[in-house]
Amino acid sequence: MTYSYEKLDVYKLSMAFAYDVYQTVSSFPDYEKFGLSSQLRRAVISVPSNIAEGSGRQHKKEYAQFLFLSKGSLREVITQLELSMMLGYIDQETHEKLRETADRLHRMLNRLIASLKVSPD
Repeated sequence: MTYSYEKLDVYKLSMAFAYDVYQTVSSFPDYEKFGLSSQLRRAVISVPSNIAEGSGRQHKKEYAQFLFLSKGSLREVITQLELSMMLGYIDQETHEKLRETADRLHRMLNRLIASLKVSPD
């Protein structure tokens, strides 16, 4: 079964979220280039990447597993954004905006996973 992941709202939002996080970390201090900013970039791009990779799997159970990986990466991003705010790299407003998007993505991933479990292969 092949999924057209580019048409999924969750994929589109995850790409926009990745873009926003990339823009945000570009203002981090230079000494974080190989630290927190690098880790944030890796984690945030993993969200849409796992949606895309999973959509190419043969079975829905495999696809769902990749969506669970996306959820895990999203939790990583949330944690790292929280630390970024604590360290003063991002302000509260930026953190709240990104957190709202992350929460929305989480709900969308949950709905997509649920839809894969109830529909036949």
